[in-house]
Amino acid sequence: MPNHLANETSPYLLQHADNPVDWWPWSPEAFAEARERGVPVLLSVGYSSCHWCHVMAHESFEGEATAAFMNEHFVNVKVDREERPDIDAVYMEAVQAATGQGGWPMTVFLTPDAEPFYFGTYFPPEPRHGMPSFMQVLEGVRTAWVGRPEEVAEVAQRIVRDLAGRQLDYGKAGVPGPEELAGALLGLTREYDAVRGGFGGAPKFPPSMVLEFLLRHHARTGSEGALQMAVDTCEAMARGGIYDQLGGGFARYSVDREWVVPHFEKMLYDNALLCRVYAHLWRTTGSDLARRVALETADFMVRELRTEQGGFASALDADSEDPVSGKHVEGAYYAWTPEQFAEVLGEADGALAQAYFGVTREGTFEHGTSVLQLPQDGPALDAERLAGIKERLLAARGRRPAPGRDDKVVAAWNGLAIAALAECGAYFERPDLVERATEAADLLVRVHMDGSARLARTSRDGRVGPNAGVLEDYGDVAEGFLALASVTGEGVWLEFAGFLVDLVMTRFTAEDGSLYDTAHDAEQLIRRPQDPTDTAAPSGWTAAAGALLSYAAHTGSEPHRTAAERALGVVQALGPRAPRFIGHGLAVAEALVDGPREVAVVGHPDDPATAALHRTALLGTAPGAVVAVGLPRAEDGSGGEFPLLAERTLVRDLPTAYVCRHFVCARPTTELVELADQLGVVRP
Repeated sequence: MPNHLANETSPYLLQHADNPVDWWPWSPEAFAEARERGVPVLLSVGYSSCHWCHVMAHESFEGEATAAFMNEHFVNVKVDREERPDIDAVYMEAVQAATGQGGWPMTVFLTPDAEPFYFGTYFPPEPRHGMPSFMQVLEGVRTAWVGRPEEVAEVAQRIVRDLAGRQLDYGKAGVPGPEELAGALLGLTREYDAVRGGFGGAPKFPPSMVLEFLLRHHARTGSEGALQMAVDTCEAMARGGIYDQLGGGFARYSVDREWVVPHFEKMLYDNALLCRVYAHLWRTTGSDLARRVALETADFMVRELRTEQGGFASALDADSEDPVSGKHVEGAYYAWTPEQFAEVLGEADGALAQAYFGVTREGTFEHGTSVLQLPQDGPALDAERLAGIKERLLAARGRRPAPGRDDKVVAAWNGLAIAALAECGAYFERPDLVERATEAADLLVRVHMDGSARLARTSRDGRVGPNAGVLEDYGDVAEGFLALASVTGEGVWLEFAGFLVDLVMTRFTAEDGSLYDTAHDAEQLIRRPQDPTDTAAPSGWTAAAGALLSYAAHTGSEPHRTAAERALGVVQALGPRAPRFIGHGLAVAEALVDGPREVAVVGHPDDPATAALHRTALLGTAPGAVVAVGLPRAEDGSGGEFPLLAERTLVRDLPTAYVCRHFVCARPTTELVELADQLGVVRP
C-alpha cells in the first residue's frame, strides 16, 4: 500500500512510495504527527542516482521488520536533496560538524521541532567495519528518547545554538583584485597533481569551476602556468575512464587519482559545466581534443538527458541490470571484457580496439571488466575505422539494460545547460544546439516562472514542483538567459535575466551585501543556509554575483554592479586560502578585474558580415565579456533590444563592432582581425 509519498513529483521520493516504511514528505503535517505521538523524526535524505541510497533502501527500508520498528517509534521523513537543497545543507552542516564527514544517504534524528540530536549517513543491516547496524542505531535512539529525554533535548538545543553561531561575516571584505587572484593561483599550484592532472587525491572530482578560473586568469594575465594546469587536467579527464569514450559525457567522479574508474552516475550539472569548460579551452587553444569533447558532451546531454518538454533531466544512475546475474550492478552498462569486444567487433578489430581503449585481460574495473580509456601509448586509428568501431560498440551497448534516469528538471542545472549549449552552438556553428538551449529556456519561463514573482526549483513531465527556487536557481538560470541573449541577439532573454537578478537583490541579499541560499520569505528552518563555497556546481552566492555583474555590463546599471562587488567580498576573504572551493567566485572576479568588456555588434542580424563579427566577438577570451548584436533603435521603435546598442552607428555603412569597458569604448571596427585582437581571439 503506498505511503504518504505517492503524490510527490520527485522520482527519488516515488522510488520509496511503496516501501513498508510509512514515509512522509517534509511537511508541517509530518512534524505535527511526531508532536502528537511524542516520537522523534527520522529524516532520510538522498537522491535518485545515489548508489548507497539504493543500497540502504534495499537492505533496510524494504524489510518488513525494520519498517515496523521505524513506523512504531518514529515519524519517518524522506527528502530529495536535489529538490530541497536548503534542508540538505542545514542538516549536512550539522552532520559534518559532529562527525567530520558527510554523504548520502544522510540519516538524521530530529525532535518534533526539527532540532537534530543524532546523525549518520549510510548504516549497514549488520554491524560492519566498526559501524553499528541500522537496527542498533534505531534501538539506541529510541532508548535515549524514552529514557533520557532531558539529555536529548539539551543536545538538540546545543547543536542548534552552535549552528546559529556559524553566521558568516564577509560583508565588509573588499572587492577582490589582481593580488588576491594571483594568490589563489599560487594556492592552486601547491595542490595541483602535476602527474595526473586535477587537484588532491582519491576520490578525484572534475574541478570544473577552477578550470574556468584558470582559463580566465590566463586570458587576462597570459599566465602559462594557469593554462598548462587547465590543458593537462582536461586532457587527463578526456582520456580517462571518467569520460564516456563511446557515448560522450562525464561520470560524477573518479574513485582513483588516475581518472580510471569512475563512479558511473552522470549528472546534468557536471556535463553542462564541463561542456562549457572544454568549449572555452578550444576557444583559447584551438585544441581538436577540446572541440571533440565539448561537442560529444553537448550531444550526450541532448540525446540522453533531454525531456519531451524540452528541458534536461537531472541524472543517469550509476547502476543498471547485469544481464548475467540479473542484479543491479554499478557500471554494468559501461564496462567491457576482451571477449565482449571480440564478439561485437571480430578478432582483428576486437584486438585493435582493446589496445586503443585500454581493455585488458585482468580488467581495470571489477570481475575482469575494463572501463574504456584512451591510453597515451595506444595505437593510432584512422577516423573512418575508429568511427565504425565506436558505432558497433555503441549499438551493442544500447542492447544492454540502460541505467535509470531521474527525469525531474532542476532549474539551476538547466540554466547551466542552456549556457553551455548556446555557446557550443555559436562556436561550432551548430544551430541545433542553440535551438535546444532556447527550448529549455522556454520551458523554464513557461513552467518554472509562469508569470509569478518567483522561480520554482523543479518540474517533471511539464508539471511544476512544489518547492521554491533557491539562490543557485536564480543565479544559474539568469546566467543561462544572459548567454542565450548574447548568442541569439534576442533581448527578451536579457529582460528575463533582469527579472531574476532583481529578485536576488530584493529577496536573497543581506544588508551587508552577503547572500543567503533561501529567500527572506522562504520556509524557516533551524538555520537560514548561507554557503559561498562551490560543491559539484557553482555556489548560489557566486553564481548570483556573476549574473549580477554580467547584467550590469549589459545595462550599465550601477546598483547591480555594486551588488556584485559586495557579494564578491567573499572571494577576497576565501580565494587565497581556499581557492579549490571558491573557483566560480574566482572566475567571476577575473571578469570584474577585466571589466568585464562590453561588446556591441551593430548590423542587421541576417547580414553575413554582421554574423561574422558577432561570432568573432563570442570567440573572444576576455573574461566574462558580454555581447549584444542587432540594430540600434530606429525612429519607428524597431530594433535596439539591448542597451549596449543605444546610439551605436555603422561605420561607412558597414556592420561595426564596439569594444568597451564601463561604457568607455575603443575605436569601433568593421574588421574581423582588429576585433579579434581587441578580444584575444585565437586564430589557428
